[in-house]
Amino acid sequence: MKLPNRFYAPLAIGAPAPVRELPVRPERVVHFFPPHVEKIRTRLGVIARQADVLCGNLEDGIPLDVKGEARAGFIDAARTTNLGAAALWVRVNGLDSPWFLDDVAEIVAAVGNRLNVIMIPKVAGEWDIHFVDQYLALLEARHGVTSPILLHALLETAEGVRNVEQIASASPRMHGMSLGPADLAASRGMKTTRIGGGHPLYGVLGDVPADGGARAFAQQDLWHYTIARMVDACASSGIRAFYGPFGDLHDEAGCEAQFRNAFLMGCTGAWSLAPNQIPIARRAFSPDAGDVKFARRILEAMPSGAGVVTIDGRMQDDATWKQAKVLVDLARLIASRDPEYAAAYGL
Repeated sequence: MKLPNRFYAPLAIGAPAPVRELPVRPERVVHFFPPHVEKIRTRLGVIARQADVLCGNLEDGIPLDVKGEARAGFIDAARTTNLGAAALWVRVNGLDSPWFLDDVAEIVAAVGNRLNVIMIPKVAGEWDIHFVDQYLALLEARHGVTSPILLHALLETAEGVRNVEQIASASPRMHGMSLGPADLAASRGMKTTRIGGGHPLYGVLGDVPADGGARAFAQQDLWHYTIARMVDACASSGIRAFYGPFGDLHDEAGCEAQFRNAFLMGCTGAWSLAPNQIPIARRAFSPDAGDVKFARRILEAMPSGAGVVTIDGRMQDDATWKQAKVLVDLARLIASRDPEYAAAYGL
């Protein structure tokens, strides 16, 4: 482990000083795009006005024979696209792949000062983050990168879940984590081929009714435990948790329900794999306007956060004041990005 007095020390001569607080920006929607497809690259400027984050995907889903083409396409998109207020991320290939070193080296050399976050697949433990941390520092120093590139760990293996707390606190570069349900399901030996979401056979069977009728069945969330562990690890280390992908692009209701659950549990955002999932994630990870207005009443009634008040027959104290502040702070952040939400929130 890193000693406390060295935790924020640069790891290479000439590398930028590590960040002590994450940048404050909306991250409800992390929209993935395949950089080797020129037609999609030409539309990124339009998509950037809708999504909070654009993430070039170099890993799963990219054919092996176009890995280099995807990397070059991402560099071209980073150089030429006006992203406006959207952040730019990239998901590189895995640490055990023949493409990882070139992915990071070529991208940092070409567009290191435009890149916000690098996603690292299948992080197993803090040692993976330490390796990338050092490698990035050397590249940043060599290529004159002025602001440290942050790291985002993908929670996709049983080993990674076991080590989630250590991963979250491994480096000041840590931005957050995303749940990777497909690879995690395979790692655990789960019997599902779905990418995110629930499963119709995973649930709780109710008692036999007194009239002998059919027993009720309530489908449960396969990912509740893992999301809770990830959120706790991220929150305790001051970084952000994300849901990840929902693979059924046609099940918009199911997608929104899953995203909303993740939002309520403490996640910051989720991935969108197609344009129709962008508005779903924006809705799911934006607080309800009525909730925001009630939270503002709590803050106005308790300016210092101390004491007890009653609003509409409901007791409010310092704990609910903290809950209200979370909602209002998020609403203000979203309002700064989206005029429609600013109007809805009255901000």
